[in-house]
Formats: sequence, C-alpha cells, structure tokens
Amino acid sequence: MVYTIIAVAVLVVLLYFVITGQEVFGAEAKGERLKRMQQSAYYRDGQFQNLSETPSLAEGYSMPKVMFDFFFAEKNPLLKPLKNIPSIHTDLKNLPKNEDIFVWLGHSSYYIQTDGVSFLIDPVLSSYGSPFKFFNKAFSGADIFKPEDIPEFDYLVITHDHYDHLDYPTVKAIKNKVRKVILPLGVGSHLERWGYKPEQLIEEEWGSEVVLKNGLKIIYTPARHFSGRKVKRNVTLWTSYVLETPTKKLFLGGDSGYDTHFKMIGEKYGPFDYAFMENGQYNEAWKYIHALPEDVIHASIDVKAKNIIPVHSSKFALALHAWNEPLEKVTKFGKDKNLNILIPMIGEPVDLNASDNKFRVWWKD
Repeated sequence: MVYTIIAVAVLVVLLYFVITGQEVFGAEAKGERLKRMQQSAYYRDGQFQNLSETPSLAEGYSMPKVMFDFFFAEKNPLLKPLKNIPSIHTDLKNLPKNEDIFVWLGHSSYYIQTDGVSFLIDPVLSSYGSPFKFFNKAFSGADIFKPEDIPEFDYLVITHDHYDHLDYPTVKAIKNKVRKVILPLGVGSHLERWGYKPEQLIEEEWGSEVVLKNGLKIIYTPARHFSGRKVKRNVTLWTSYVLETPTKKLFLGGDSGYDTHFKMIGEKYGPFDYAFMENGQYNEAWKYIHALPEDVIHASIDVKAKNIIPVHSSKFALALHAWNEPLEKVTKFGKDKNLNILIPMIGEPVDLNASDNKFRVWWKD
C-alpha cells in the first residue's frame, strides 16, 4: 500500500512537470533578469508584493467554499449570453494612421492609435483564455478578432502574465508585427522563450518612466493584484500604466482591487482624458484583487478620469455574475456620480479626440 501511494505521488509530480513544461506555461526568470527582480523594492521573500496587505480571499470566505460555488452551485442563467455578443469587425489594418482611435477587442484586449504611435494591450485573440483549448471558451461574437487582423504596430503592452491577459497563441502569432514590448519585471522570461529578442523588451517596475516614439512617455504604476502561470504565485510583477502623449493622458488600469494607489496615481499624474478600467470577473470573495463595479467608480474618481471605458468583461465567464452585470452596474453607478462612462461594442472605433462619443446600450439587445 505504501509503495502504491509513493508511486501515485511520483506519477502526479512527473505529470505536473510534463504539463507545465509546455511552451504555453512560459519560463521562470533566471540570470540577470532574476537579479533585477530580487533588487526591486517590491520583491520580498521570493515574490513580488502589493503595496498593501492583500489576502487572496476576503474575510469570511474559504477556498473550499469558493471552489464549491464555482463548480457545483447553481449557475446564473445569464452567466453566458443567450445569443451572440454584438460586435463590429473593424479593419484595423486600414485605420487612418493620423487618427487617434481606441478599439476594444473584447475582455481586456484593446488597440490604441494616438499621436502617430500604435499600441496593442493584453491581446487575447485565440478562442479561449486559458492554457488549454477546452477551458474558458470565448463567447460567440466576442471572438471576431484574430491575430491575422492585427496590423504592424509599435508597442505590445502587457499588464501581467495571467492567461486572460498574456495569451501564448496570440503573442506568438503576432511576433513579427511587433516593434517593442512593454511589460513588468519577470514577464519577459515568457516572451523570450516564445521567440522575442531581449532587445525588444522594455521590462520595468513601478515608478519607472520610459520615453517612447514621437515623444510619448509610459510610466509603470502600481496595481493590487497577483501573477503566475503555474502553481507558484507572484514570481512576476503586475502593473498599471500611465501613457502621456503630446496631446492627452491615458490610464491603462490592468487588473486591480481597489486601494489607495488609485488616488496616488490621480494626484501625481492625473487628470486623465481616458481611463481604461478593469470591470468584470469579480466576486465579493476576491474583491481585494478584482474591483467590484462600485470600486471601479471610486477608482475612476480617484484617478481623475474625464472619460471611463470599462473592459475585462463580455468575452469570458471567469466569475459567477451574469455576463452583462458589470456593464449594467458600472453605468448605473457612474450615472449616479455624473461620470462619463463609454461602452462601445467590441470592434467599434472610439474617436479619442471627440468630446461627444455616444454608444447604444448594446448589452441589452
């Protein structure tokens, strides 16, 4: 019996290493990259740390309860949409280069052109948001953009290395279209394994400022989240970004629970013409690492956003709420605070220089 238990344990360990040895799981940092990480003020006890104490689960919740609810509790009938998500397949390759445009590609993926420079943020353009094709499938209609739709562009921007933000098939497929990659400390190890050159990578930590093409500047700012593509967490950094151009200021929120860093960012770098805020895939149990809709509103006020575009919804079911609940709630709460919430359809261009952008309430169709 003892030998059987040992054999099973050895088999499980071997299976783990065989599975996680696949390219999709990326690579662990080593050498000079690891030294840089260890020298970071935000790295302690073998992992990166949030600015505030951040438990994985909120008070009153346990992992067994959360897992039971996720797998066995009765599901919301609108967990997934009953019909195709409305979307527009804009031809990204033929967008006028002199126009300042935002295009949401679903979930947290979006394309930005501004001041003659192009950015692709957290692109997940495969039909799933996980390491396995059979898990976390995209909603029909939300998956209309593919890697081949992406034009050549200047900067690939990654906020952290979770599968619904750093998608191996997409990042691999667009490799020859990318000039440079902006990403937080440690995440470059994944991209180097996938064929990116070290000189392509701009890999920094919170507080770093980098001058880009045409005089634009990107600043790495804190987020309250976590990272990891395997069992061990927080071995790479997660981040939000401030993008300053000659004509505007943009805040790229990244995944984050609510905390004081939003106010710090607003006071130091705001106000922002546009803030792209993560809103969706939340739960009271993990509110410290994924903001609830009411927290998204507080965070938007803190960063002093003139226009707010919520993302992180409408493509995958990573939580237990109705697929359109994040949009319902954030628009209601935003209206209560007289905020300008903009929710275009997936693929619908947003003119970043317009002062009167209006979009229909498509999630109620």
